[in-house]
Amino acid sequence: MTTEQPERDLKSEAEHIQSVLNLHREELLSKPNVVGVAVGFQKQADLSTQNLAIVVLVDTKVAAGSLTESEVIPASIDGILVDVQEIGIMRAQ
Repeated sequence: MTTEQPERDLKSEAEHIQSVLNLHREELLSKPNVVGVAVGFQKQADLSTQNLAIVVLVDTKVAAGSLTESEVIPASIDGILVDVQEIGIMRAQ
């Protein structure tokens, strides 16, 4: 017996995540090392997953233990997964 998964509506899912991101954009951008935020797919071991998330781009990942409570990026916001992705320091060429 197989159970069929309902088809995902990625557009609606992404629009909902974007609306949550819009409410928290300034707060996230004010945290140390954060250089950008977006809606995207969560990454695990440098591979994209099927999970849409709020993606927080940082120049360097820092262990949560070395940050103050207000500097830590939460694992989720309003029930939406948050994925911190290190992109390195961007320089104009």
